[in-house]
Amino acid sequence: MLDNRYIWLLCVGLAGLSWGVYVPIIFYGGNELGGRANARLMAILCVGAAYFLIGVVLPLALFLTGQFEWPALKVTGLVFSGLAGVSGAVGAICVIFASQAAVAAAQGTEQYQKTDAEVQARTKEAQEHPERAAEIKPRLEEETEKRATLTGRYRLFIAPLIFGLAPVINTLVSLMWHPKRGEPFHFGYTTPHPMLWVGIILVGVGAALVLYSKEAGESAPTPKVAPSSPPPTTGPASTAPEAKS
Repeated sequence: MLDNRYIWLLCVGLAGLSWGVYVPIIFYGGNELGGRANARLMAILCVGAAYFLIGVVLPLALFLTGQFEWPALKVTGLVFSGLAGVSGAVGAICVIFASQAAVAAAQGTEQYQKTDAEVQARTKEAQEHPERAAEIKPRLEEETEKRATLTGRYRLFIAPLIFGLAPVINTLVSLMWHPKRGEPFHFGYTTPHPMLWVGIILVGVGAALVLYSKEAGESAPTPKVAPSSPPPTTGPASTAPEAKS
């Protein structure tokens, strides 16, 4: 049995792992469902179903089987616990719609549109000339993979910005809000250690670097590969006699 000194660290690690993989998983799931607005709604429904199983069915089963006793059902506890659920659900929904907007933004770039036009042209060429399908397929697969990569280019910036902003907000709220038992609206200010402000500044710098890398990546010119020149043609050696001076 692990000591409590290590259990809380293990739980923190699992929470970080769960939230860290949430954005890429929900992004991929939404794309597999179609990538449109209705697909994002279906993704929200799937998230809600998972929340229901883990957040409703599991606690009820533990209470009803006697594994845990029912707590005191106070109004303030129920209301604020429900509000916590609302904030978590709103955050999950916002991540899903951020992913949708990121896809739309990526598809509006000139680089994506050129790649998409190339994919469509190669697909049409393969359909019109099936005898050349084997020749066209490698190039088509390459352009299709490139288009998929461009579609998810903005997804990389969602998680760093969210999880950089959330700790700062959490810290500021905790500095000002000090609820007591039965008194939820109790506010005050607790002077933190100066290193806290250093950490907040570093988080802000990190978010700025994430956004800067996004702009720098978009403005960087796409490297162009120079077309290879055909090898010189070599014919049979000349048998003509050399001219004598």
